[in-house]
Amino acid sequence: MAKTLFDKVWDRHVVIPETPEHPATLYIGLHLIHEVTSPQAFSVLKERGLSVRRPDRTLATIDHSTPTLISPDGSRPYVTPQAERQVETLLTNAKTHGIETHGWDSPHRGIVHVMSPELGATQPGMTIVCGDSHTSTHGAFGAIAFGIGTTQVGHVLANQSILMRKPKTMAIEINGTLGHGVTPKDIILAIIAKIGIGGGTGYALEYRGNVFEDMSMDGRMTVCNMSIEAGARCGMIAPDQTTFDYLKGRKYTPKDFNAACKDWLSLQTDKGAKFDKTVIMAAEDIRPMVTYGTHPGMAIAIDSLIPPADTAADKSALDYMQVTSGTAMSGTKINRVFIGSCTNSRMEDLRAAANILRGQSIAQSVTAIVVAGSETIKAEAEAEGLHEVFLKAGAQWREPGCSMCLGMNGDIGAPGELIISTSNRNFAGRQGPGVRTVLASPETAAASAITGIITDPRSVMAPPIPCKPNLGSPA
Repeated sequence: MAKTLFDKVWDRHVVIPETPEHPATLYIGLHLIHEVTSPQAFSVLKERGLSVRRPDRTLATIDHSTPTLISPDGSRPYVTPQAERQVETLLTNAKTHGIETHGWDSPHRGIVHVMSPELGATQPGMTIVCGDSHTSTHGAFGAIAFGIGTTQVGHVLANQSILMRKPKTMAIEINGTLGHGVTPKDIILAIIAKIGIGGGTGYALEYRGNVFEDMSMDGRMTVCNMSIEAGARCGMIAPDQTTFDYLKGRKYTPKDFNAACKDWLSLQTDKGAKFDKTVIMAAEDIRPMVTYGTHPGMAIAIDSLIPPADTAADKSALDYMQVTSGTAMSGTKINRVFIGSCTNSRMEDLRAAANILRGQSIAQSVTAIVVAGSETIKAEAEAEGLHEVFLKAGAQWREPGCSMCLGMNGDIGAPGELIISTSNRNFAGRQGPGVRTVLASPETAAASAITGIITDPRSVMAPPIPCKPNLGSPA
């Protein structure tokens, strides 16, 4: 029987099959933990006298509450004593239970969904969980990856499995040729705008078509990262040569890499496999996107007008954002720019932003910060001189971490400010009380930083090189 990618990975990890009365017991291949959702789980283990079942299948880092600025004396100014306790508690718990941890002294420390793929811990065919909703990022490698709650973090620590109902499957198919300036961030925002923030509820998404096949792993991670914003349980892209090239030579990749690649290739959806639902979009219809409301589904092409508010919730969102139906987001004054997060803090993202900012100056009215997703990326960016581009343009170049994505570490805006952000959520107050957030690509964020207003990146990007027609040899 023909199977989808999701079905194949699911079937490999079922310990006890699902029944009408009981969810399936699903084995977890990799458990990622950080300082925010793990302390309570470890406390429960201690209270019950339990140990971590598979510390070798657990990987820890610190990212959410970590400061991105270092004091002149070398100290780290935590925003609150509680934030510091979260970090120290994670480090202590991980050491107690023998869990590999990437703390302050690690060259790999960073955002959990950036660090794990860099180490090669994230692999095709795995089941991966973390106490963080954007665990869907790892589906870019052909893994079933999803966020779990604090109680479930405790369950996985104790028994390396989880209870779960099998979701339905949905194919998102996009074929064709992308237009100038269209990025993976624009693609996923366009998908969410089309199917809605609840459109993926109850489904595992598989992104299919030449647009995703041609995409880099950085781009694929951006797309899968925001699957949760459509309500999906997870998002996946089938492993292929692009996947293998990314993973080759990394710390945790299998020793017999060729055999592993052959197995991973077999995970691709079989010809004739049936999805419960299919959504088809044309690449040519997608343009650079921005959000205008208070969730990622409220997104439009940057050269479009804000649609009418059909519901009270939509009206409230527009009021919060201080925007009006029938007007453009393009040209709206901004106060801050944030380039970073588990969505857009990888090398491809930093290079794209630097290409626009090179030789330019950020508007005096704008504060811009750039935060690499990991120590590895920070070092690579500095080796390429990208940090000098950002600093010369007037941006701040900070230490790796989640930073302004959710503002847990003190990186926030002031009430009423408008921030154009490369992160994944634009909820009211997400980046500080009363702060208004517009989601966009690194290119759009960088272009807007220069002008001080929301700006179509195509207006500052070099035009595409036209293809010369093949006229054949002269007669």
